[in-house]
Amino acid sequence: MRVVWRKSSFSGQGGDCIEVADGMAGVVPVRDSKDPDGAALLFSADAWEAFVGGVKAGEFPGV
Repeated sequence: MRVVWRKSSFSGQGGDCIEVADGMAGVVPVRDSKDPDGAALLFSADAWEAFVGGVKAGEFPGV
């Protein structure tokens, strides 16, 4: 399966960001944008949603 990777619009032009891929049922692949051929982590959709919600709520200072 081929996935399309995307960066957050908040990542700007810096090199320290992650990319996520959409379209895989039940999982969200995440990789380091500086190493596109490297490994990707797979998170359950529920875990990823909880993480993004926590970031938006300010639960991770410095993020």
